Amino acid sequence: MPVTEARYGGKCSGRGSLTKVLEGDWQPHRLVIIQFPDMDSLMAWYDSPEYARLKAIREKCATARIVALERIADVTL
Repeated sequence: MPVTEARYGGKCSGRGSLTKVLEGDWQPHRLVIIQFPDMDSLMAWYDSPEYARLKAIREKCATARIVALERIADVTL
């Protein structure tokens, strides 16, 4: 996947398999965070023919929840 996401300005910001849910009922077994310059770049990658091939493989092998977050802002509390 890194080669396909890089073509659209994406980069992996984090991935791991050890998660601890503090609230709620979501129990992820693995979490991957991919950062794109903007939502248009993300959607161009997600809808791309390069990712379509990988997506088809993923859909046969795994159940996923995918969430897009438009931007992460610095917040001072």
